[in-house]
Amino acid sequence: MKLSQVKQILDSVEQVHFELTDGTKVPEHFHITEIGAITKKFIDCGGTIREEKIINFQLWTARDFDHRLKPQKMKDIISLSEKALSLEDASVEVEYQSDTIGRYDLDFAGGTFILQPKNTACLAQDHCGISAEQMPETKVKTSCCSPDAACC
Repeated sequence: MKLSQVKQILDSVEQVHFELTDGTKVPEHFHITEIGAITKKFIDCGGTIREEKIINFQLWTARDFDHRLKPQKMKDIISLSEKALSLEDASVEVEYQSDTIGRYDLDFAGGTFILQPKNTACLAQDHCGISAEQMPETKVKTSCCSPDAACC
């Protein structure tokens, strides 16, 4: 999800909610402690030099249980970050504490931002000698209670 999409969603919701794909909700008293611009320049195993630019949000919870981040306040934080960091309209990644600092892609469904697991991948498959049958299966836990599920 691009930063412009996040801002557009914030214009249409009354509350900000985040949830993992397994249905675990980020506590409502979360804070956004950082917004950053991350540029990663790297070389893949095929020798191609690549560059990736993302916008990073860090979610954090403390014991201030009465705290609630409203959509307008989140837009204000984003606006300040856009000006101070000259942010592009890049994809948004979210950091959130689980067993370690987890990095997630961002989606939106049913009025909630969904933290989607990120997966590693070979970007130069034609150089690795790995056939389609040898590629690892991607296993992502999902909640049965998605907006399209009939179980809820």
